[in-house]
Amino acid sequence: MDGSTRSPGCGTVVAERPPLAYPAALQALAGCFANVVRLLGQRRLHLPRGRVGMRLRFTDGTSARVYRETVVDRGPTLDPCVLIVEFRLRAVRGRGHAAFRVESMLNTPLFAGFPGFVSKLWLAHDERGRYRGVYEWDGPRRAENYARALWRVLALVSVRGSIHYVVLPGLDRDMLLVRPGTLAGKAEDEAAWWRLAQAA
Repeated sequence: MDGSTRSPGCGTVVAERPPLAYPAALQALAGCFANVVRLLGQRRLHLPRGRVGMRLRFTDGTSARVYRETVVDRGPTLDPCVLIVEFRLRAVRGRGHAAFRVESMLNTPLFAGFPGFVSKLWLAHDERGRYRGVYEWDGPRRAENYARALWRVLALVSVRGSIHYVVLPGLDRDMLLVRPGTLAGKAEDEAAWWRLAQAA
């Protein structure tokens, strides 16, 4: 995507921008790690099981299963948005995907302490070998800042050119799961990798 587009029900779809400069990304990730330590000490991070096993189908013809959910105890979300991130890991095939799903728990300090984080659904690889994360965030700008910092980490292990993200302001994650038609919009986006078709 090269620019913002309109999508009825969720306002402006925020197009991706380049990753943060390395110093800014490292500073943001260090702050996130420190916040995760604090959240763990306060027992404010949780792994609910209710949505584990749910399959999300996308309008590009792919689907993926939710294998983990992470949520944080926090106050009310004032400016909800959905963030969807995708990437494809280098040299991971067959049983390597199962190993990654187990290991990925260690990646929690890379996101859960960012300002505005609400929740994340971890999706297993789809039929094209791509992973997605479906997040709810409080504040589109905060969500974008996270995605641009995360990019620097993902680039170390991902196929070049496979990292993408989209921010959907004015939409909370549960609304998206219950009413994926909320994302109905421009014809050129109808088969977008991020556009949810069904959650079951």
